[in-house]
Amino acid sequence: MLSKLIKQALKGFKKPMILKVVRYRHLKDRTIGKLYINDVFECYTLEDAEREVKVWGETCIPLGTYELKLRQEGSFNIRYTKKFPDFHKGMLHVTNVDNFKYILIHIGNFIKDTAGCLLVGKEVNELENLSRSTDAYKQMYQKVIKGFENGQKVYITYENE
Repeated sequence: MLSKLIKQALKGFKKPMILKVVRYRHLKDRTIGKLYINDVFECYTLEDAEREVKVWGETCIPLGTYELKLRQEGSFNIRYTKKFPDFHKGMLHVTNVDNFKYILIHIGNFIKDTAGCLLVGKEVNELENLSRSTDAYKQMYQKVIKGFENGQKVYITYENE
């Protein structure tokens, strides 16, 4: 009887999509990691450095789990709507991060391309920069959007290796 009640309660429940950033290289001005979607490797990441005291635009967000939402306003959204008219639905926005605003996942190969946001790329080169960021973004974004379209909640977890 109890399992029948549990099955009924879970009937409308959709398992959330979980993105996970595993930070594995910590340098003076940047942090390099790997992004997984539901425990499957997707691409590499580049963020600002970890700092004990936050420096605006030069500090990666704290370790933890945050909800991703679609941000459908702002200059990034305008640019990406024009750049990717076939699939762009809004910027991937990491929400509810204490002392941080407008943390996005977006394209960029170099640390100068971020001010606290998460950049994605297909490879990490010998200079500790990303390459093929647009390719990685398009592939990753379309997977995440499917989760939103399927009615799933989407979360991102940041952890150190």
